Amino acid sequence: MTGWTTGLARPDDPDAGVLLHEYMAEMVRRWYGRPERPGEVDAALAEMPSDDLAPPTGLLVLAHRGGRPAGCAGLRWQPGWAELTRVYVRPAHRGSGGGAALLAAVETYAGDAGADRIRLDTRADLLEARALYARHGYREIPAFTAGPYAQHWFEKSLPARVDETSVSR
Repeated sequence: MTGWTTGLARPDDPDAGVLLHEYMAEMVRRWYGRPERPGEVDAALAEMPSDDLAPPTGLLVLAHRGGRPAGCAGLRWQPGWAELTRVYVRPAHRGSGGGAALLAAVETYAGDAGADRIRLDTRADLLEARALYARHGYREIPAFTAGPYAQHWFEKSLPARVDETSVSR
């Protein structure tokens, strides 16, 4: 994960907007097996907006490499757990630890917020994503969402957090 830094951003921040657009463009290309058509990415972003990846409903993590935006990952808060979404690393930065850096960051944020696990759904064609999740301790589980893009479901339990104010000394 050398050279990677992560931090929170709002989905409407310029760097976040560019990364989310690139993410959705790749999702469209891979789903249809062809280049995206004019307006198709904007339509997909409107159908599946990211504006809830900000407090109080969620958060968005941006990853930077060499000081430049290189990836993102979002969390949506659910009762007791967090849903992972919009995991993306720019192609030029893949294979250099960006996915691992993003997962480590969202896991820390989720645990700090009191989530006991992270869940996600993904598509069958996203083999690299499924391999990334499995490498980092996410296990396949039965379906917990429905929809045309939900074809594999994963979950990772997070370590219990100790509230230091309640620990006896």
